[in-house]
Amino acid sequence: MMKKIAEIMLYVDNQEESKNFWTEKLGFIVVSDEDNGEGLRWIELVPAVGSETSLILHNKKIIAKMQPELNLATPSLMFCTEDIDHLHKDYQDKQVKVGELVTMPFGKVFNFADNEDHYFAVKQIRT
Repeated sequence: MMKKIAEIMLYVDNQEESKNFWTEKLGFIVVSDEDNGEGLRWIELVPAVGSETSLILHNKKIIAKMQPELNLATPSLMFCTEDIDHLHKDYQDKQVKVGELVTMPFGKVFNFADNEDHYFAVKQIRT
């Protein structure tokens, strides 16, 4: 039986620029940055120390060559935060492309785009 999501693989065109976006703009932490010596590099990032789920940045072109049948589209990810108003403003101040902060039946939410225009969402944690 599966109990949790451990890693989410994000296929990007430029791993270094993506790593810089996630760490410098969003404050993620690099857990590991590995290279197998044959061009396959993976970068593991977490939003905070102790996070149970991490993002793995993979080079889209290399993965496509290794597994041409793999769907390399960006997954729809929903992050959560305790202070969505502060986070929305923080992302705006850091010039992250953000959508409007809206109220949905489940609470406040906004979307944002990374350096390669992959879109993600953030919702307010209900307390």
